[in-house]
Amino acid sequence: MAEDEVERSEGFGERLLGLLLDRERLIPPRLIAPLVAEEVAKVGGRDVSILLQDYAQELLVPLPGKGLHVGRPEPMDGSPASRAFLRVEVIEVPQDRGGIRVYLPLLGGSDGVGVMALTLDSVGDDDRRLLCRLANLVADMLVTKNAYTDQFFLARRREPMSVSAEIQWGLLPPLTMSVPQIEVAGILEPAYHAAGDSFDYALNNDILHVAVIDAMGHDLDAAAMATVAIGAYRHARRVFISLTEKYTFMDDAISRQFGPDHFVTAQLMHVNIATGALELVNAGHPAPLLIRGGRVVRQLESATTLPIGFNGEAPQLKEHTLRRGDRVLCYTDGIIEEHLANGELFSEERLIRCIDRLGKEPSDGLRADLRRLSHTLKAERGGRTSDDATLFMIEWRGEAADHLTELG
Repeated sequence: MAEDEVERSEGFGERLLGLLLDRERLIPPRLIAPLVAEEVAKVGGRDVSILLQDYAQELLVPLPGKGLHVGRPEPMDGSPASRAFLRVEVIEVPQDRGGIRVYLPLLGGSDGVGVMALTLDSVGDDDRRLLCRLANLVADMLVTKNAYTDQFFLARRREPMSVSAEIQWGLLPPLTMSVPQIEVAGILEPAYHAAGDSFDYALNNDILHVAVIDAMGHDLDAAAMATVAIGAYRHARRVFISLTEKYTFMDDAISRQFGPDHFVTAQLMHVNIATGALELVNAGHPAPLLIRGGRVVRQLESATTLPIGFNGEAPQLKEHTLRRGDRVLCYTDGIIEEHLANGELFSEERLIRCIDRLGKEPSDGLRADLRRLSHTLKAERGGRTSDDATLFMIEWRGEAADHLTELG
């Protein structure tokens, strides 16, 4: 393409994105899809689909809307849309009737929202740049407008959801976060009937703050306790510094609100993303697993600490040092205490064998690997998840963000 044609193309793309951004500010959520389809048509695109990840992370489901191509849900395994979503890359598929189907990951920050798919007669480098920018803008629109509507929730929900699960999904942070030095991903099961499990995290300067909890009981009682525990954790995180103070603050909140017969098990961590130093408080929870080179090398042990709510003494911190590429897997007891068909417990040994087996396969990235582990574990348990079963994984990369230093 000639230089003047490139400049005109880029100028048109900037105007298109600018017009879309100007119109997005006041547009109601139900008109996002028609607006996107209208703007894509201006660059020769057709059959636009917006696919959102369902809550069980099994399907990418089409968002309905005027002007959108609404087909069948795409399976999360083996489809072009799933490859774009899980690998966070643009996938192009030539069509039998001519044209190229382009699948673009929709990322809200670094959290996967879904995929935008459209068909073009041909695709060049300028088209790819424009479409990637358009996909980023569409993802931001979906994340922003999600706070004002139930439309996206209803598209993602594939079966009835309990009240406790509604509470828990409203409590969770984004399921994934990725920066050059560290990445996290979490999965909550059963997606439509979760109650007492939850997790939370925040990256404040060089410290990643993590909490994984399991409130005793089931249904609304457990959801209410988890809500108080996470609320107290967030408050303590924003006021105090040490993990021991966080534990004490959460313990006081749970004991005051629910009395001496209720408790919450928890793992609280600080990870220094610059050095890999990890501080751990384990309050009655299964010990996290350290995964190195695709294999579990050991548990991350810590001093014995009573569950939150029992007015235990201030816990002792346990310090560990991560190597580049190390992964830390936190999980709740619903993973290992599920009974198999023969009556045996699933057990930590089976969990470790499963991790080691999957670790021999090529990695598709933390988010995809955790999802594969979750679904493999569920299959090994015979499809049963009678108790909450949560997985939360951290990968420390230790990569310097040199290209971001000027922003610091």
